[in-house]
Parts: sequence; structure tokens; C-alpha cells
Amino acid sequence: MTLISFNDIGQSWGDFDLFAGLSGAVQPDSKIGLVGANGTGKTTLLKIIVGEAEPSKGSIDRAKTRSFGYLKQEAALAFADTERALHAEMLSLFDDLHAMEARMREIEAMMTEGTADTPEYDEYGTLQEEFEHRGGYDYERRIEVTLLGLGFPRDLWDTPIKHLSGGQKTRALLARLLIMKPDLLILDEPTNHLDVQALAWLEGTLKVWDRALLIVSHDRYFLDNVVNTIWEMTPTGLETYKSNYTGYVRLRQERQERIAREWESVMERFWNEYEFIEKKGLEDTNAAGRFKVLTREVESTRVAGVEALALIKKLGWSGFSSSYDLKRPPQTLGELRKAIKSLERPIKPKRNMRVNLRSEQRSGETVMTTRHLAVGYPERPLFQMDDVELERGDCVALLGGNGTGKSTLLKTIMGTVKPLGGRITFGHNVKVGYFAQAHDNLIHENQVIEELMRHKEGLTIPDARHHLAQYLFRGDDVFKLVSKLSGGERGRLALAILAMTGANFLILDEPTNHLDIPSQEILQDVLEEFDGTILLVSHDRYLVNRLAQQIWELRDGELIVFKGDYQAYLAMLEQEKASGKTERQKPQRQPKGNREAAELEAQITALERSLAELSGIISAASSAGNTADVERLGKEYMSQQERLNALNEQWDRIAEKA
Repeated sequence: MTLISFNDIGQSWGDFDLFAGLSGAVQPDSKIGLVGANGTGKTTLLKIIVGEAEPSKGSIDRAKTRSFGYLKQEAALAFADTERALHAEMLSLFDDLHAMEARMREIEAMMTEGTADTPEYDEYGTLQEEFEHRGGYDYERRIEVTLLGLGFPRDLWDTPIKHLSGGQKTRALLARLLIMKPDLLILDEPTNHLDVQALAWLEGTLKVWDRALLIVSHDRYFLDNVVNTIWEMTPTGLETYKSNYTGYVRLRQERQERIAREWESVMERFWNEYEFIEKKGLEDTNAAGRFKVLTREVESTRVAGVEALALIKKLGWSGFSSSYDLKRPPQTLGELRKAIKSLERPIKPKRNMRVNLRSEQRSGETVMTTRHLAVGYPERPLFQMDDVELERGDCVALLGGNGTGKSTLLKTIMGTVKPLGGRITFGHNVKVGYFAQAHDNLIHENQVIEELMRHKEGLTIPDARHHLAQYLFRGDDVFKLVSKLSGGERGRLALAILAMTGANFLILDEPTNHLDIPSQEILQDVLEEFDGTILLVSHDRYLVNRLAQQIWELRDGELIVFKGDYQAYLAMLEQEKASGKTERQKPQRQPKGNREAAELEAQITALERSLAELSGIISAASSAGNTADVERLGKEYMSQQERLNALNEQWDRIAEKA
């Protein structure tokens, strides 16, 4: 049974058409990713699908016997009327199962007392079958696994939902929807409030999801791993691609090239036909007949594009004309000429950014080296680094959990945070360009054009306006205050400023945050062509996968250098997980002849061995679904890891004195 089908729907407000001509269907096994530029109406389409809005044109059918779950981008209002705690809210989804279970216990008591009769035995059999069918024996475990997977530790379970943060409320709604398992789960930007661990858990859950999915997400790597169909939304239609995101990019390019060739062929034929008719004149019977056919084809192409001619062959003229809103065809040669000239190309240039990141000069072979670098703040040291060296053309992705010190390392390299120890040295002719995640280097009281001109001495207003237009700041947009810009607009302004620097060493902190997918693709293409060196912090795993040649990971107070791309890095992590290994082999740095250091080394070795064994036990408990054991062992693991970190710090202090 089709869950949702819609035909030729559109949404308009007055003279403003948000979108038109959308048709599609969701089957019970669909896994669809909905993509499109910001402003094309993706969220509006989701609201129409779930019945929160109705289209101004077209028709939509929803299966009445099926359930739908909808995660909005801002879901905090979903719990406005509840006083329940987090865990109690999840349990409330199964109130009917609680009642069913209570009735089963009553009948069991009657059976024990010998007062049950045939009706009670029959009722018990029916209840037991229904209870099992609806997951009555495992719903509590589903709640546990889901809450833990989405990053809710047990000490939060008794917290009233109204006291949770906005992001936590969004994750709570996502948890509730996953536990409910609706026939169609609709998720609008589900990865926005997830950390790395929760995101990995959600990906794994949705990979094996046995119901329909419809997902809007700017996370291209997430779409790659979860969906098998892409709907691309444009103002004039919905294009369907049977593929994940990477395949969609390839198929879209092939389709656009095919349509462009067909367009050129159709237009050439239209003009050849027109010239024949004009030469013969409408008095000629043959020319008059061809004039009638051509006027229909031109009007059909206007409303249905280059595929119109194939549709006419398939449906016949009457079938085609009844399906499309056709106007009166041209009646004269002058009208026909004007109609052909007014036909618009099907693949029109998009109003996208035109990013230009070019280095003004070539750097030396060695771009940056560190020696004995310690990163953090006097009151809060973060980590010490083994010595690293960046060479010209390298692209490094710096990964790590929130709070591990990624942004602090970038600021240390930039000189805005002083190192706690050691030094950073830049090579010959190195010019650094910095993109800050929070855009905290922007002066919010400035206008956009003032902020750009502040970074380029001698820049004229016309040149500044021309440069900003490439980043979609046109007309009066250039006079907006920086404080009034959206996150995406601030990101585009920061990129515009970065492009003015002519840097050959780019330090980028979350450069794709707030950018829609078309803008992400443009920036990715530019960075792939960049002829300098890149140090990148990004949660955009698709970007990391395409760019990175080596991975620097911050983990447990240590920066680990992995010489390889992202896929090789993931394979290494899987190998570590499978073997129960938690610590990679570090070079021996023990000061010779120091008894205290030797004793510490022995303690560290024993503790690392204990952690490796404990990791294997946790992995086995997790596979068996023993959530209580996983939680208990996890706390023990964290305690031992903290002890190991302390021993390593103590050992390093001795090593520095040696």
C-alpha cells in the first residue's frame, strides 16, 4: 500500500509561488532524502505530507490506516503540555500495553487461585499473542537503548522534560518517534543536535530501519549511509534519483548534460521548422500544417520542458493537453517567433556562490612545524602534541569530540591563544587565512560592505560590491549590519573575506556550518582545487571524506596523527574496535635510569592492558544487549581512563626534567 502520493501540487501565497508541479509517492519501504537549496520549500512540503498544511494546487492522498511521525527542526514545543520526566514520557507511549499487562496479571492470579474459567483462558491467550506481537516483552529495553544511544545518561531520565534544553527536547522527540516506529518517519535535519557518538548510533539504527523514511538533511555523509533515493526539489518540480547522495550527484550531472543536449537539438529543429514555414508562407498547405504542429510543440515545451515532445508521443495530444495548463498557441508567424525566442533553458544558471580561493604566492615545501607543543589555558590545560610537520599541499582534518580542544589548537596556531609550552614555526612565504567557526572575528556593528573593506586596504566600493555579489550579497544586502545576518549569511561573508586574503595556508573551523547543500558542494569543489595547504575542523564527514589526506584526532588528552584518508581511518577504528584495542602504540620516551619513571611506566602498561580487556568485556555486553552491565562497566572504564591520563601527565613531567 502506498503511504503517501501527491500529484502536481504547488504552494503559493498571493503572487508568490514557493513551488509548483511537485509529484511523488512514498512506499512502505522507501528511504528518501529530500534535498534542495534553502528557500525552495522543503519544510513546507513535509508539512503538507503530514497534513499540517494543504497545497494551494494539486492533490495529495494519505493512507488513513497508517501512522506518521514528524521531527521538526525546532521541536521544543512538542512537550509544552507535559509535566512528565524524560523516561516517564517514553513509557507513556505504551499505556495500552501497561493496561494489557495488568489484565494478564489479573488472569494469571485467577489461574493460580483456580477461579479462572474458559472465557478467561481464551482472553489470556488473545492478550498474550497481541502483547507479544506489539513488542510488550521488549519495549522497556527499546527505551533504554534509544535514550542511551541518543546521548541521555541515566541520571537525566528522571528530569522533567520542561527543564531540558531546546536541543535535548529535540533529541527527546526523536527518541519518542524512534520508539513509536511509525509507518512513515519524517525527519527534518535530525543530526543538528547530535554529537559524534549519537550520530553514529542514529545512522546504524536507520540503516536497518524496516519502515519508510523521508529525511531532510544537510549532512551529505548521513544521507549517503541511510537513504537509497534522493528527491531533488526545485521551484518547478521534484526530480527522483534512485541512489544515495553520491550516486545522485553523478546521476544529476548526467541528466543535466542530457537535457542540455536535448534542448539544443529541440531548439535547432524549432528554428529549422520556423524558417521553412516562413519561406513557404502560411498559404502553402504543407507549411500551414507544419505551423499548427510547431505552435503546439512550442507551447508544450514552454509548460513541460524538453520532455514534452516525448510525452505527446506517449499520451497523444488530447491526453497531454488535459494534463497541463496550456495557453492559446501562437496564431501568427510573429507570435511564433516570439514564443520560440522566449523559451527558457531547462537547466538555468543557479544563483549560487562563486567562491574564489587562490593563493597569491607559493609557500615553501615545509608549511608548519610544532615542537613540544602544549595547548590549553593556564587554568585548564587540554593536551600535549607529539611533534608534527605540515608540507605544502597537505590537507589535514582535525577530529575529536566537543571540548577536546580543536578550536583552541587552531587559535593557538593563529596566535590568538598562547601555547602553554613549546613552539609553532611557519615555513617560507606562508600566508595564513583563518575561517572561525563562531565568526567571532567579525565586527557586528559594521555593515557587510564595511566589514569586507576593513580586510582589504585600498578596496573601492564598486569592487567590494562586485566581490560581495559573488557571495550572494546583492543590492541593499551589502548595507545589512553583521549583527542582523543569519548563520548562513555570516558564513558567506566570512568566506568572502577569506577569499580576499590570498592565503596559501587555510585554517578552517566548520566552514560548511549553516550552508545549504548547493553551497557546500561549491565550497567543496573550490577546496579540492585549492593549490595550497589546508587544516580543517569539520563535522561535515562528506567534506572530510573528499578532502583529507591525513587525520589528526584529539582523544583522551592526546593528538594522534593518522597518515591516510578518512576511509582508511574508519577502517583502522573498526579494526581497533574488533580487537578490543583502546590505545595505539606510542613511541617510547622513557628517561633512562629514572626509577620513578620506570615504576610509572609499569603502572601505565598494566592499566592500558586492563583497559583493553575491559573494552572487550563492554563490547560483548553491548552485543548481548545487557545495558545495565554496559553502563556499569562504562563508568569503571572512564574511571580507569582518568587514572591513566593522570599517570601519563605525571610521567611527562618527569620526562621534561630528565
